[in-house]
Amino acid sequence: MYERISIDPKICHGQACIKGTRIPVHQIVHMLANGDTIDDLLQEYPSLSREDILACLEYAAALAEEEIVPI
Repeated sequence: MYERISIDPKICHGQACIKGTRIPVHQIVHMLANGDTIDDLLQEYPSLSREDILACLEYAAALAEEEIVPI
């Protein structure tokens, strides 16, 4: 996942983006959540690969993973 996702304070204000682009991860995840398919996104963003889109989902899942911290 991290070979396809980059976080650079000079690109998109430090938001996680698909490496080599200015396409934020959250934009791809939102589009999928709103019913777009991976094939739709590949047509909309021809520079992306299926692996880029799957890396966005993996990144979002990692952020959403619960961590239990003892008090």
